Amino acid sequence: MRTIRTAATLLTALALVLLPAAPAATAAPGPVVELSATEGGKGGEITVSGSGWKPGALLMLLICGQGAPGKGVIGGTNSCANTEGRAATVDKRGAFSTKLPVAEPPKPCPCVVHVAGVTGQQDAVDKEFTVAGHPTAPLPEASGDGRLAVLAAVRLDGSSGILVWFGAPARREVVFTVGNLGPTAVKDPVFEVGTSHGVFAPQYEERQWRGTIEPGKKALIRLPAELTAGAHGDYQVSVKYAGKVLVEQPWGVGRPWGVTLFWALLAVVVPAALFRIGMAVVDRVRPVSGAGRAAAPRTRTRARPRRRAPARTPASAPAPGDGETTAALPWFSPDSAPSAPESSSPTTTKGQA
Repeated sequence: MRTIRTAATLLTALALVLLPAAPAATAAPGPVVELSATEGGKGGEITVSGSGWKPGALLMLLICGQGAPGKGVIGGTNSCANTEGRAATVDKRGAFSTKLPVAEPPKPCPCVVHVAGVTGQQDAVDKEFTVAGHPTAPLPEASGDGRLAVLAAVRLDGSSGILVWFGAPARREVVFTVGNLGPTAVKDPVFEVGTSHGVFAPQYEERQWRGTIEPGKKALIRLPAELTAGAHGDYQVSVKYAGKVLVEQPWGVGRPWGVTLFWALLAVVVPAALFRIGMAVVDRVRPVSGAGRAAAPRTRTRARPRRRAPARTPASAPAPGDGETTAALPWFSPDSAPSAPESSSPTTTKGQA
């Protein structure tokens, strides 16, 4: 009996030790953000620190209007002072600390310091903050609880024109169907469209869709997507809503061969034009040499009258039927040339005939 009581006591003590520790082991601490000051004026600076974030994650820090802890920022980053935002990288212990300048957001307060993950961890934490001197206004009514889900396949509509072949930005439309799974209507939802290439993270831009999606209803969403000028290769288009990625679609863009052809023609035409201009300049500035003067066209002169040749004697006359003219030998003058025999003279031949 005593042994049984001792074993029961030990089991009871062990249960008391383990039971309080069980909830602590299962409760995972979420990301935490702390501010060095809860109020500041434009031009000032505060220190934003945090813990419990994923090591190596890249965070975005903004001061936003129309926001409240637990409710998020109404209007997305359009309500934030984006130009004065800062980025922070989480260290190996899951902590970070960054200086953030105080700026007035484009929307009235209540304001928050919005810390959201860009890569790695997609969590977002809003910490209440007061911008001194900035106007305040009640928060607008929320357009819904953001419970949208994709119901149909995603596609990219549109085609590349001739200008894209010469390096113009490629444009497409991301088309997908969403359904409202929440109990309230979603009015004018704001999506985020981003494109990524290779290992780089997507650069998101906000796109607002005009319309209302009632509970249990669906709607066809069309959002424009655009790349930078001259972009080519394998890209991926991503669409986020309420901090969650809804769709991802690959996008292959061909190389702008028109740009290559343009530079190739330019490399041929410009040297040829410069060569011809240089040759024309050389022809004008170089001096005219003697050979050049001789090659110049001569002016026409009046031809001199030709002297009549002296009358030929019968001895030097050509024989009948002979078309060639026999010139007198240089060592005989016309008067001293020997006469031809009578049998071969033309007169005697004619008489005999």
